[in-house]
Amino acid sequence: MPKNKGKGGKNRKRGKNEADDEKRELVFKEDGQEYAQVLRMLGNGRCEATCIDGTKRLCHIRGKMHKKVWIAAGDIILVGLRDYQDDKADVILKYMPDEARLLKAYGELPENTRLNEGIAGGLDEEEDGAGDDYIDYVA
Repeated sequence: MPKNKGKGGKNRKRGKNEADDEKRELVFKEDGQEYAQVLRMLGNGRCEATCIDGTKRLCHIRGKMHKKVWIAAGDIILVGLRDYQDDKADVILKYMPDEARLLKAYGELPENTRLNEGIAGGLDEEEDGAGDDYIDYVA
């Protein structure tokens, strides 16, 4: 039989997310960085995001976050801007929902930013005509 060389299997690589429970310090943007909201995930470690300055950028998720921090549509992220490519950026940090609310309260994010715009969040607010999807069958 072959000798085991590794330190464990899939569950060890997954690890435990105990570090997420403790409070971390709120990170504000510096020069060369911008806040953004994820529009959609593209796969291959990339996503499309709308930055607060109004530009839509293709964002690359850095290797330290890849397969460790899960990013979904509607999340608020901090991106590092590239001085040689304006249409691309690098994801530096993903803000937790409570951190995103704090950023909005501090005035870092504009008021029209919708924080819970995920799959289940934005459905209730967008129904302007509630009777549009109701079909009345007359016999």
